[in-house]
Order: sequence, then structure tokens, then C-alpha cells
Amino acid sequence: MPSSLPPSSGIGLKSVHYNNVLDDAAEAKHPSWVEVHPQNYFGDGGPAHRWLTAIAGVYPLSFHSVGLSLGSADGLNNDDLEKIAALCDRYQPAMLSDHLSWSGNAHDRYPDLLPIPYTREALDHFAAEIGKVQDRLQRPILIENPSRYLSYRDDEMSETEFIHALCRQAGCGLLFDINNVEVTATNVSLDMEAYIDAIDPAIVGEIHLAGHAREEHDSGPLLIDDHGSIVSDVTWQLYRRFIARAGPKPTLIEWDSNIPEYDVLMVEVAKADAILNNPLIEEPLHALAR
Repeated sequence: MPSSLPPSSGIGLKSVHYNNVLDDAAEAKHPSWVEVHPQNYFGDGGPAHRWLTAIAGVYPLSFHSVGLSLGSADGLNNDDLEKIAALCDRYQPAMLSDHLSWSGNAHDRYPDLLPIPYTREALDHFAAEIGKVQDRLQRPILIENPSRYLSYRDDEMSETEFIHALCRQAGCGLLFDINNVEVTATNVSLDMEAYIDAIDPAIVGEIHLAGHAREEHDSGPLLIDDHGSIVSDVTWQLYRRFIARAGPKPTLIEWDSNIPEYDVLMVEVAKADAILNNPLIEEPLHALAR
């Protein structure tokens, strides 16, 4: 899928880093683009919008929604959709994405991205909800592969088969979260390299890299997708494997909890850029940090 984001590294924008990304000092390090959760900007004005207006004048923006709940049986969250549409009119983001998940029903909203079954019925429903979003926004969107902690017994296809069928049927693209591949593959016993190799680069409009937490249990390790640490060595190697086949793709360093100092974030950006520039040269990760 074509993308108007540059095929280089961006960061998830946090308020503690507003000054850093606008610092125009010659020695300052900067990402190529930034991504925000549009739900954080649903207010009409205030400091958050003043900062985002300034930043949008310098960097391409990506909107990564966390609340459309496209997989809900009762349909997507129309209130969020209308507010996102207003933000798209205001800021003209280069990309917009949401998740292969559901987050509510007719009675409740849940602060989580819950997995959907990989069935034909779920595929048809999810594609129809994406169609509503794309019709309202007059643009294609990306859908992110999930981090999963369980599988449904009655799944009719694999996750990668479902994703490709969804992109064909809905005319959307994939936000390929490679950390989520490591998390899901570990938690539900998938072959993570086979997963990486199964994804068609043509459907990928953006990549996410993030860290995760690890718990050890008698039944084996459990990975928690908390976005609270550096990218793992395994995720870096999976990323290198995909980029070697796919070529450069817009890549986000996603860090949503335990927010680090800006320089720590930029070390991760430098690692991603080094792989994007030459994925066939496998430097030790500690060397990339220098």
C-alpha cells in the first residue's frame, strides 16, 4: 500500500517530548515523522492542540486510533469516528490506523484491545466496519495485527490468512506491529519467522516496534504488550528479516508507558534507521546504540 509517510523512523509523540521535537538546534536529533493517538486530542482547543499545530507544521503526522472498536458485534464507535473525522480535516494526517480488535458492546466500553475470532463471519463484519470508516474519511486506513494471549477454538483460518483476506475485502492496509508478532507467537505457540515471511510487503503501510514485559510461569513465558521498554533483540531480528525482503517502510518506535528521556528514544530510532538503510549488515545492537 502506498504511503505518504517517509520510509524512515518516527516516534510516538508524548507531551514530555514536545519541546525536543521542535528544537531546531543544529546538534538536535529528530525523528522523520510523529504519531499520535487522536483520542488524546478530542478536546476543541487548549495547549495540546497548540503544540500539535506547531509540530504538524514541521513533521508528517500519523493518527493511531485506539477506540473505534471495529470488531464489536454492535458496530464501531461512531462518536470516535466523527471526532477523528474532524481531526483529519484539521490536521490532514498522512496515515490513519486502528486495531484488529474490539473494545466494547451495547452496554460497556473496555480499556483493552480484545481479540476477534478468525472466522468468515468475523471477516465480513470487520470488513464492513472498515468500509464505513473509509467512506466517512474518504481515505484508506491501516489495521494493526494484535498482541494475543489466547486463541479461539473455532478459528477457521490463521491470523496471517485473516489479515490478507481482510485487506483484499476491505481495501485497507496493514500496520505491521513486529513486537506483536513476538508477543503473540510466544503466547499462543506460533512460528514467528513463518509469520514474518507470510506477510505480503505490498499491504504494509507502516511498521511498529515496541518493547514488552515478560512473566515466567510454570506453563512457560507470558509476554505482556506494555510498550514500556526498549525493543527486544528478537523483535529487532524479525524486523531485519522483514525489511531485507520488503525494503524500507515507515517505522515507528512505540513507547507508551515508563516514558524514557528523549535521547533514549532516539537511540531506538537510530537502530531502526540503521536497519532500514542496510538490513543485510547485522551489527551488534550495542554498537548501534553508540
